[in-house]
Amino acid sequence: MTVSNMTTKGIKIWIWVQNNRILKAISNRESGTISIYDECDNIILRRTGLSRQQVKTIEMIFATYALNKIGDRKEPYTYL
Repeated sequence: MTVSNMTTKGIKIWIWVQNNRILKAISNRESGTISIYDECDNIILRRTGLSRQQVKTIEMIFATYALNKIGDRKEPYTYL
């Protein structure tokens, strides 16, 4: 995904460490997708065809578990 696409409204990036692995999730309310990647950017899970409400619910779950949301203008490596 290019930088210009990541600043599009509705796209959020979340990162966390689980079992000594850095994982990243990208949620997109506009397209109704959630994608989860490992530290090598291999896709672990992708869900498509979700409603905006379903994506919002998943984002709230991410926030509940205190995953780090990357800001609109920041690079992912600043959080690692």
